[in-house]
Amino acid sequence: MVRITKPEDILVPSGYKIEVFAEKLMTPINLTFTDQGEMLIADAGIGSGNGKVLMLTSTGIRVIAEGFKPPLTGITYYKGNIYVAHRGFITIIQSDGTKKDIIAGLPSLGDHHNNRVVFGPDGKMYYGQGTATNSGVVGEDNSRWVKQYPYFHDYPGAYIPLVGQNFETKNVLSDFSSEQAWTGAYSPFGVPSYRGEYVKGIVKASGSIMRANPDGTQLELVAWGLRNPFRIKFDRQNRLFCGNHGIDVRGSRPVDQSPDEFQWIRQGMWYGWPDYTGGQPVTNPIFKPEGQPQPTFLLGQHPMQPPKPVATFAPHSAIMGFDFNYDPSYGPIGEAFIAEFGSEAPDTTGGKPAPRVGHRVSRIHPETGEISPFAINKTGLSAIATGGGGLERPIDVTFGKHNEMFITDFGIFKPPGSTKLLIPNTGVIWKVTKI
Repeated sequence: MVRITKPEDILVPSGYKIEVFAEKLMTPINLTFTDQGEMLIADAGIGSGNGKVLMLTSTGIRVIAEGFKPPLTGITYYKGNIYVAHRGFITIIQSDGTKKDIIAGLPSLGDHHNNRVVFGPDGKMYYGQGTATNSGVVGEDNSRWVKQYPYFHDYPGAYIPLVGQNFETKNVLSDFSSEQAWTGAYSPFGVPSYRGEYVKGIVKASGSIMRANPDGTQLELVAWGLRNPFRIKFDRQNRLFCGNHGIDVRGSRPVDQSPDEFQWIRQGMWYGWPDYTGGQPVTNPIFKPEGQPQPTFLLGQHPMQPPKPVATFAPHSAIMGFDFNYDPSYGPIGEAFIAEFGSEAPDTTGGKPAPRVGHRVSRIHPETGEISPFAINKTGLSAIATGGGGLERPIDVTFGKHNEMFITDFGIFKPPGSTKLLIPNTGVIWKVTKI
């Protein structure tokens, strides 16, 4: 399949122009710039099994480094080194081209992974770490990795008591189709929990934000209780913001109508997962899946009342990378622009068709939480859904230095009716300028 690109299929506000900057890329997941203004592009490696760091030159694409364990989730240029986040590792590409693992053993064997590095005003390296499961319990929906890592599960960031609720599912580790397994929260598959059980917290916690020195030493836990903090970024007021994914309607403990969250991250905070979503308890009737029991708490006592998100997005929007605008000629100062990847229905929606969300770039006012579309297909749907040539899977937003925004578009992911995960060489970088 050849992807069609038609900028005229995309609506942007009056006074802005969108165009194709680069195309026929393989799973681009973010881009960044060196001190010399060179553009670096991260290839997630999902299709090829080989995560890469690329440089876009006047003569085409050049490979800077490869061999990173998919998914490569982001790259960052800092003081002459390129920091690469890939499954379980943070690796630096040094100025002489050699690679060095500075953090290893991150809990990224499950559904979600460690994500892109950013640097704070304290000179430290910060990054998000996703959870192993959808909602705290290893189940049949995790069979893809459970068979390979049967003892893997979620790990909390503090000493927590459990209520002892267990969930019955088919035993995916057994050769007998009728055999069942009982699994508790924060436990390996098939291991039940009991009321009053305490689980020890660790620094490398699931669903957390961590920080370390630029060389990977002195690793610390900043905050936890997030499901998948895919992107984090500091604004010019030194506030750390995070785009966090809501809970899906799948697995042993499905939760419906769970919003995506734009959160302000503060030291020592617990953000609610797995018992809160969007600042509300999962015991709220709005989160009850159709034909499924009402979700109940897994934790016997919560570390604190979790903070309300700065902004919430419609369930299954899949908010991804974002950047802040600081050019007054481009738009309001400090406004955030965020990519919305779109749903992975029906796997994540309880079998329901894809909702009319995502596949766009939205703008967020960080002070009010107001959200409005910035770049969206005229149909309101993904390009492939209507045969159009607009946005497909926006996954990152990056501002350049010349009154321009770059939108990284991952490509055609999970084509409708296809058994393929993605279509190769359909990634695009779009450029939006003020005219």
